[in-house]
Amino acid sequence: MQLFYAPDLEPPCHTLGEEESKHCIRVLRLGCGDEIHLTDGRGNLYRARITEADPRHCTVEVVETRHDFEPLPYRLEMAVAPTKNPDRFEWFLEKATEVGVTRIIPLETAHSERRSFKPQRGEKVLTAAMKQSLKAYRPELSPLTGFREAVAEPFEGRSLIAHCEARHSAAGKALLARVIRPGEAVRIFIGPEGDFSPEEIDFALAHGFEEITLGPQRLRTETAAVVATVVTATMNQLAADPESEA
Repeated sequence: MQLFYAPDLEPPCHTLGEEESKHCIRVLRLGCGDEIHLTDGRGNLYRARITEADPRHCTVEVVETRHDFEPLPYRLEMAVAPTKNPDRFEWFLEKATEVGVTRIIPLETAHSERRSFKPQRGEKVLTAAMKQSLKAYRPELSPLTGFREAVAEPFEGRSLIAHCEARHSAAGKALLARVIRPGEAVRIFIGPEGDFSPEEIDFALAHGFEEITLGPQRLRTETAAVVATVVTATMNQLAADPESEA
């Protein structure tokens, strides 16, 4: 399957942008009559036939539409502090999209290594990862958000914060794999290399967050974020099909 991103697609006909047209006609060497697939990133998957093979504005005709194509059986929001090296954060964006995530919130925290974020580059990474992994849902990417603002944002689900300090609550820090309840909405906060400050942890707990651990290993920010994404996806997959090979 060759998947193209067309966020403004309205059947029956659509003209690809110049970049997608060039990739379709010059790189893949497709021509009139060949079929491709497109998605709007909102769950719709379209099978279309090329009617005009122009490398600047390739036009297609939709011949089949599939709604809600392979939706996630859970909602996962990852709030993660951008890393000092932007490539490492982009690696997380790519892998989280491949594994399955609903929304990503870049966090500005007390110990943040980087206090700027270029959403345009992030959006391109998400789009490329969505196409590469043949998904019809594209994660939402929020702008850089202050920690307290993100914590206080209303959320219909469970809120979890991972940190490296000793426990701050009577309940203590639970292993993420034991916390996940299949099918539910969850948001997970991952801090910078310097971790969340004690004040930030207490602020989150005061707003209904549960503190968690990803295990005894000390992980980089982007590694911890990917691990949390994978654990959430795996626990949901095992619950949906206990005999599947997760």
